[in-house]
Amino acid sequence: MLPPKDRLTICFAHPAYRLQERFAARGTGIASFEVRSREELDRRIGEADVLVVSGFWHNGLLARTERLRFVQSISAGTDQYDRAAFAAKGVRLASAAGVNARAVAEHAMALILALARRLPEARDNQAKRVWRGMIGDLSQREDELGGKTLLVVGLGRIGGHLARLAKAFDMRVIGTRRDPAAGPNGADEVHDTAALKALLPRADFVALTCPLTPETEGLIDAEALSRMRRDAFLVNVARGRCVIESALIEALAAGRIAGAALDCTREEPLPADSPLWGLPNVLLTPHTAGETRRYEDGVLDILLDNLDRLWRGEATLRNQVV
Repeated sequence: MLPPKDRLTICFAHPAYRLQERFAARGTGIASFEVRSREELDRRIGEADVLVVSGFWHNGLLARTERLRFVQSISAGTDQYDRAAFAAKGVRLASAAGVNARAVAEHAMALILALARRLPEARDNQAKRVWRGMIGDLSQREDELGGKTLLVVGLGRIGGHLARLAKAFDMRVIGTRRDPAAGPNGADEVHDTAALKALLPRADFVALTCPLTPETEGLIDAEALSRMRRDAFLVNVARGRCVIESALIEALAAGRIAGAALDCTREEPLPADSPLWGLPNVLLTPHTAGETRRYEDGVLDILLDNLDRLWRGEATLRNQVV
């Protein structure tokens, strides 16, 4: 299926990641090049047997090349790829699922801590040189996590890591997953995804760690938000489209939930006119939960494993999608 190693060419396509640099350091002897824009990828796709890509991908690329045999996605999410078109073209596809599970879980835990300890407010006060005085209103004070309930929506790799981190803070963890029989993965309770709306009133924090699928798109809608407690927080490290953003903005502005920490939004970058920028009960991070200094090497480990599998003629890839 693939050319031999000495005739193979890999294209690394990303605006910022240093994939080719890290790949060259491994001394594999495999030819490679990198592109830093979608336009450059469009021009050079015909030179690659293997493409390592995420945000630059568009399905029109399949019609631009007869040479491409394998796409290694840089991201865990693969909703941007037309699986039927890949299968029809005979191009294999694998994701980077799991490469940043620990990082995303740690980021989610950091967001939960930031909300509980009111760190965004402290940073804002520092910028204004304001030393906040003692607070009599209990609802406006920092809080402790011990005894609080975290609802993890999607007890997969990321959700399982998050559940174990939360347990270290003496939180009670309940979670949902498509197959509860697969086990609680660190949570105290596991439920079917259909039970989500019944579970929401129990949670102090609701963390989305699920993939974007037809079932999870718009999962947190106006009805779901109405079932959350007024003192509860939403944390989204999944995908922006898992939340009906207009409903979330309305709930936040009206104080129907206490706040939200969002690493992803429906449109990215977040438009300058989005109300989310100005809401005081929102903490935003620019879809960086999975970005760490180890990310490139983690992706390359998966890539090289899959290349070896393809050269051996194995039918199954690591994180296989097509």
